Amino acid sequence: MPSKKKQTDSGIYIIYGEDAFLVSKACENLLDSLLADEDRGMALYEPKADQADISDVLDELRTLPFLTSKRIVLIKNAGPFVKTNSGALESYLDSPSPSGVLILTLASWDKRTRLHKKLQKTDALMQVGKLYSNQLPGYAAAYAQKTYGIRLDSNTTRLLVELVGDDTGRLCREIDKLVMYVSPRKNITFQDVESLIGHNRMFDAFGVIDAITAGEIGVAISRIRKMFETDKTTEYTVIGAFGYHFRRLFQVKGLINKGISPQQAAGKMGIRYKQAEFLRQVSNLSLKQLSWTLAELGRIDFGLKTGKTSAPIAMERFILKVFSMQKSA
Repeated sequence: MPSKKKQTDSGIYIIYGEDAFLVSKACENLLDSLLADEDRGMALYEPKADQADISDVLDELRTLPFLTSKRIVLIKNAGPFVKTNSGALESYLDSPSPSGVLILTLASWDKRTRLHKKLQKTDALMQVGKLYSNQLPGYAAAYAQKTYGIRLDSNTTRLLVELVGDDTGRLCREIDKLVMYVSPRKNITFQDVESLIGHNRMFDAFGVIDAITAGEIGVAISRIRKMFETDKTTEYTVIGAFGYHFRRLFQVKGLINKGISPQQAAGKMGIRYKQAEFLRQVSNLSLKQLSWTLAELGRIDFGLKTGKTSAPIAMERFILKVFSMQKSA
């Protein structure tokens, strides 16, 4: 996340980064530091990037503010605007308005341009770093605490990230829903996440895996198709739901291989729901096979993020592979 900046002497802020949600949050934080909410109607001009005219933008920046100390022009997704008007922006930097502030948000920033060379001497450039998967639980906990004064422990945030995925915007929206769900309580528990977000998805994943291990491949395929048909968010959450279940199978299998009884192993991992069916799944898959499923889900997740596959097709192939692997063992 960007560090807090002092007022730039160029009159321009460039906020850029791969994660559109984090860029948007950084932009909102900057606006909050420059303008009170009640002043935005009078002092904020926000044209769409594809409709922004450089002459109008510069006129707005040079217009004296009325009843506020700043006049702000905000252009989001401003890559094409910057490319088209870089020369005019360079000229503006030679004599910026003392009361006007231009804020531009972009997905990336070209550091080879003359505009960059001018701006790098100021505090104008604000790069928003992408959050990695291992940072998301901490981010989720901080967001809940800062925004709502709500506490989430580490186990709860890990489950939340596992089910929701690594889209920061979606993660925060799910926290928003959870806050309403638990109100007036000031903490979100593991059980709350299971009930509101995970229950249906994990139950559906359990049903698919149960059908596979029972040798009912037709039922398994029918169930996975129904998941995608009845819930549009399945394509974003299916990896988390299956990963969560296969990880628990892997952990229980590992305990059993160390000599612990199946019932004790399941109890130690907190498996109470349909324990007999769960242990049947464990008995039908080896530790090596379960390890493969987790690695394969990781590969599918990468394929989805890079656009190399689609969730419905990838998961049907995954189910067929698990079924074939089990039958050939």
